[in-house]
Amino acid sequence: MPVVHDMLAGRASVLPVPAENDRESSFLSEALRCGAEIDDDVAVVVPTSGTTGTPKGAMLSAAALTASAEATHHRLGGPGRWLLALAPHHIAGLQVLVRSVVAGTTPVALAPTFEPAELPSAVGALGPGRRYASLVAVQLDKALRDERAADALATLDAVLIGGGPMPTGLAERAAAAGISVVRTYGMSETAGGCVYDGVPLDGVRVRIHDRAAAQPATSDRGRIALGGRTLAKGYRNTMNPDPFADAGWFRTDDVGALDPAGRLTVLGRIDDAIGSGGLTIMPQVVEVVLATHDAVAECAVFGVPDERLGQRVAAAVVLVAGRESPTPAELREHVAAALDATAAPREFHVVDELPRRGIGKIDRRALAARFSS
Repeated sequence: MPVVHDMLAGRASVLPVPAENDRESSFLSEALRCGAEIDDDVAVVVPTSGTTGTPKGAMLSAAALTASAEATHHRLGGPGRWLLALAPHHIAGLQVLVRSVVAGTTPVALAPTFEPAELPSAVGALGPGRRYASLVAVQLDKALRDERAADALATLDAVLIGGGPMPTGLAERAAAAGISVVRTYGMSETAGGCVYDGVPLDGVRVRIHDRAAAQPATSDRGRIALGGRTLAKGYRNTMNPDPFADAGWFRTDDVGALDPAGRLTVLGRIDDAIGSGGLTIMPQVVEVVLATHDAVAECAVFGVPDERLGQRVAAAVVLVAGRESPTPAELREHVAAALDATAAPREFHVVDELPRRGIGKIDRRALAARFSS
């Protein structure tokens, strides 16, 4: 990991790109002006396109990367060895390398395809002492379907799960297998996960902007803003409006709620919100309920155009193996029993798998494009 050592020592400014994809690497190098002048304290520019497709490039200093790594180790109980199961051109994989350098250890890498059968030997190669892994929910789900892989993960001190919300039931299955799961929330702009199980890491600040008009007295809900030592300096490519405009803070595109104790619950992305008949519906809230139906293995909720409502709520469903598809009326009734009836999807589509982007996030735009008519 010489490049990571140089990056953290201030001897290099790095643009991580996917080595196996020459076209994407060339595109990112040109779009983010690789080789052009950059501030001396920028250690890495992490490509981030969000849902726009335009790379912005979060500029992170060595101090921000190191602060994130040290805070992670402090929260988890001390430095250790890491399993590298995520591509290092994404911030989650890159931070595994940074944490390893900070801890003076060497990570054990898995093949990019992530085969659960490789986990027992890879975990064994970590040796004694504290041991960790950073995965996305799809990888954890695959591992839980292989008994030996699940047993291997259960020997680790912590398994960080990021890259988006966990499907309903996955955390429970992991706990039943004895796996110590830590849910993380963060992004490239915050040097990766900066809120663990709803609690900010040391040196990280969380507040709510653009509060919803009518909220219970026990909640503080609105757009999430993050600040503190792990924050990026800004974007390599400027944006308008600039989410870094409020000095020391980054205004995310996520909606969340802070309880009286300061614990954060992420409710979903603002641009995923569905406007139906004058009401705003957060897809993730509906998914949590829909996924509790015993015939639903996975689901994704999204909006499609509707002449009367503006948008109507739709859902794509992956069925439990061997189960017959419930009727739309049955699924609507299941959701309406827990939420307002307006949040219950008006149409359902059974699919073999859900489309994903990046490191495992559900691609709602792809679903909306596929099922809009």
